[in-house]
Amino acid sequence: MNITKDELRTSMLLYAVTDRMWLKEGESLVSVAETVLKNGATFLQIREKDLDAVHFEEEAEQLKRLCQRYRVPFVVNDSVEIAMQCGADGVHVGQSDIRGRDIRSIIGPDKILGISAGTVEEAVAAEQAGADYIGVGAVFPTSTKKNARSMDLEQLRRICGAVSIPAVAIGGITAENLMQLAGSGVDGVAVVSAIFGAEDPGRAAAELRTLSEQMVAACE
Repeated sequence: MNITKDELRTSMLLYAVTDRMWLKEGESLVSVAETVLKNGATFLQIREKDLDAVHFEEEAEQLKRLCQRYRVPFVVNDSVEIAMQCGADGVHVGQSDIRGRDIRSIIGPDKILGISAGTVEEAVAAEQAGADYIGVGAVFPTSTKKNARSMDLEQLRRICGAVSIPAVAIGGITAENLMQLAGSGVDGVAVVSAIFGAEDPGRAAAELRTLSEQMVAACE
């Protein structure tokens, strides 16, 4: 999908990141993702560390088609190859992936490139590497990445202020702590377990969408 810079910034509002470990009996990743999109998710990333390449690509293909129907950007975590093969809107990579590798030249100018950043230096490096947005975290302690250290609001504010591209906060974000990010300068929140691990992912997405709108409004 073609997306302007302003549209990309807006799409950071509620950035859902998949995790199939939370699927309940009778559910599929696609069915839960559709519920989440129906209830306010504005961006979707497939992040499935335990899937083999074949099944990962199959899931990515299905989610890409789903996101096309809902006109929501869809990116693949880490695998540039699968992102290109399935025709995803882009890819999200870590700092280690941009060292000695020009991801932007591989995916071309029209694909979305997201890069993780945990410091001002990493944020600047990400923008210089051609990132369209940065994922900043972990902003709170998180079970998704055991070794990730959380950051304070002032550090988050400095990171957001160091770049001109959109920034989405990630790491341990829940409905209970989301509003603590108000005033940080982030354009939205990326969540994993707060949506996919919720008893009712649709209801969780709706609540987080409302809170994220309030948080961003408080940042302006």
